[in-house]
Amino acid sequence: MADAEKPRTPLLDELEKGPWPSFVTEMKKAAAKKGSAADLLRQLERSYENKRGHWKHGGIVGVKGYGGGVIGRYSDSPEEFPNVAEFHTFRINQPSGWFYTTEALRKLCDVWEKYGSGLTNFHGATGDIILLGAPTANLQPCFDELSDAGFDLGGSGSALRTPSACCGPARCEFACFDTLDLCHELTMAFQDQLHRPMWPYKFKIKISGCGNDCVAAVGRADFSVIGTWRDTIQIDQEAVQEYAGAGMDIRAVCEGCPTKAITWDEQKRQLSVNADECVRCMHCINQMPKALRPGRERGAAILVGGKAPIVHSPLMSWVIVPFIKVEPPYTEIKELLLKIWEWWDENAKTRERLGELIIRKGMRNFLKAVGLKPVPQMVHHPRANPFYFWDPEEVDLPKQALPEEVTS
Repeated sequence: MADAEKPRTPLLDELEKGPWPSFVTEMKKAAAKKGSAADLLRQLERSYENKRGHWKHGGIVGVKGYGGGVIGRYSDSPEEFPNVAEFHTFRINQPSGWFYTTEALRKLCDVWEKYGSGLTNFHGATGDIILLGAPTANLQPCFDELSDAGFDLGGSGSALRTPSACCGPARCEFACFDTLDLCHELTMAFQDQLHRPMWPYKFKIKISGCGNDCVAAVGRADFSVIGTWRDTIQIDQEAVQEYAGAGMDIRAVCEGCPTKAITWDEQKRQLSVNADECVRCMHCINQMPKALRPGRERGAAILVGGKAPIVHSPLMSWVIVPFIKVEPPYTEIKELLLKIWEWWDENAKTRERLGELIIRKGMRNFLKAVGLKPVPQMVHHPRANPFYFWDPEEVDLPKQALPEEVTS
C-alpha cells in the first residue's frame, strides 16, 4: 500500500504508545493487505473524532441450515467506507478447553485470509473464536470451507450460546470432574439449540472444575456447573508444618476463610476443617496447595441465573443442586436442562434471561416446574436471606395461623 493510500489515524496512533501490544498496530498490518481492514481503521478513527460508533447492528445473517453463528454488522457510512459496508462476524465453536493444533489454526487462518478481513479475536466473551469482518457474499463459501476443515459455528442470537469450560483435568490438579468431556458432550447433544434460535433470548452454559471458577460461570452463565466435593478437605499435616516452618502465617490463612471453618492449633501445630461449615471456596487450598486438596468424594454443584445487565441489573448465580456426581453420559444434567428450557420458553418475555424470570415468577414456581425440592443451600445471599418461601400447601397448619411471609 502506497503511503498516500494509508489510513490517516492520528487519534488511533496514540493507542500504539507505551510498552504493551496494541490492537491498532495489528490492524495496520492487516490494512496493508486488506481494503476492509484499512476502511475499518478509517471508520474507527472517525468514531474517535465524533465520539460515537458507526455500526448498525444487522441481527442474524445466517448460512444454510443455521440460524445463529454469524452476527450481521453494517456501516452507517457505506459511501465513505465501502469496504466495510458489510462487515459480518463469524463465531466459531471452540474445542473444549481451547486446545488447538498448529495445523488446525493454519487452516482456520488460511480460510479467513481468503474470505474475510484477516482480523481475529481469540477468544470472545462466550469463548468462541471471533472472525471479524466478511461481506454477505462471502459468508456461505467461507462457512463451507471452514466446515470442510472441521470447524463449526458457535451460538448467537436467541439460542444456546457455545458452552465453554475451563481446562479442567488437562492441566489443573484441583478439577473435581472432567470439565472438557462434559462441555463436549453437552455441545454435541444440543446442536439444534445451538444452531437454531428458538427461545426468548440467549442461554449460556459454563463449566468450571472447582470453586476458583476460571470461566467466571457464576457471574455470566444461566446454567453453571461448578466442581465441588461432598466430604472434607484432605489435609497433609506434615506439609502444613513445612509451610509453618518456612514462615507462612497459617493463622492469616484461617482468618481469610469466609465461614471460619478452618482452624490452626498453634500448640499442636495442627490444622483442622469443619466440613459442615466449609463452603468449598478454595481459599485455603489456593494458599497451601501442597498441604490441602479437595475431598475424595468429588462432583459438582449446579447454579442458575447469572447474567450481565439488560432487563435487570447484573445477577450472580445461585445454587439449585448442591451436589451431583458428574459422570458420562450426564443424563441427569441433560434432563434438568431440558426441563429448565421448557419452563423458561413457556413463561419468559422477549429478552428475559432465566434469572430474571425466576425473580419475576418466584423460585417456588421454578423448582416445582423442574422437579427439584427446596433445600437449605438454595439461598440468594448465603447465611442472610432464605430465597425459598414455603408453599402454604406444604405447611401443616391452618392458613389463617401462618405468618404473613409464608402466605404472601
